Amino acid sequence: MPDVSAIAQRILDAYRTGAPIAPVRGEITGVDQAYAVQRATIDRWLAEGRKLAGQKIGLTSKAVQAQLGVDEPDFGALFADMVLADGAVVPRSRVLQPRIEGEIAFVLKADLAGDRAGRITPQDVIAATEYVTPAIEICGSRIANWDIRIEDTIADDASSGLIVLSGRRIAPDLAALAAVTLTIRHNGEVAAEGRGDACLGNPANAVAWLGEALLRFGTRLRAGDIVMSGALAKMLPAGPGSRFAAEFGSYGSVSVAFAA
Repeated sequence: MPDVSAIAQRILDAYRTGAPIAPVRGEITGVDQAYAVQRATIDRWLAEGRKLAGQKIGLTSKAVQAQLGVDEPDFGALFADMVLADGAVVPRSRVLQPRIEGEIAFVLKADLAGDRAGRITPQDVIAATEYVTPAIEICGSRIANWDIRIEDTIADDASSGLIVLSGRRIAPDLAALAAVTLTIRHNGEVAAEGRGDACLGNPANAVAWLGEALLRFGTRLRAGDIVMSGALAKMLPAGPGSRFAAEFGSYGSVSVAFAA
C-alpha cells in the first residue's frame, strides 16, 4: 500500500505554497488507491473548516481525455470557497496552472440514492434536479506541467480549482441538455466549441455516473449539492489577463477574467 498520508501531504503543500510537485502515479496502483489519497486531502480540509458544496466530474469529454492521456471519467469534491459568481476576476495566485472548461452545473433538490442495485438513471437525475445553469470550471493541477494520468488527477481532487456559476436557473430537460451548444470566447475570439452530447452523451448521464460511483464509495449526491457535470469542449489554458465567455445558446452565458 502507498503512504497515503505522505502523498496527500505533498499535494496539500502544493496548494499552500503554489509550488507544483512531481507526478504521484508511480506510488499509486489503480484508482482506488488514488481516491484514498483524495479522501485524505478532503478529510484534512474538512477538519480545517472548509465546507463541502457538492461534487465535480472530470474527464467526460473525449477532447479533454485526449488532451490529458486518460480514458475514463473521475470525480472530486467542491468546496464553498471555490464558488464564484458570473463575471468574477481571479487573482493570479488563486489557482495553480489554471485551465478552463465550459460545463453545465446541476443544483439538486433531492438525494440520489439509486435503486436496490445502486443504479441511477438520467431520468432520476432530472427528477432530483432543482435547476441547471451555465458554468465555467477553472481547473488547476498541483502536478508540474500538467504531467498527469488518471491516478494523478484523482489524487489531486480531480484537478479542482474554482467554479463560476451563471445567475440563470433553467428547468432541466433531458433532450435539451444533450442538444445545448457551447462557444467559448477567449479575449473575444472563438477558442472552443462543443455540445451537450460531448459529455458522456448527455450531462445528465455524467451526473448519473457520478451518483452511482459515489454509492460504491459509501456516500451519495445530496439535496443542495452543486454538481459540475463535465466539459462540453476542450480545456483551454488561462494566462494572466485572459478573459473568457462561455455561451450556451438559449441557456445564456457566463464569464470570468484572470488578473493581469
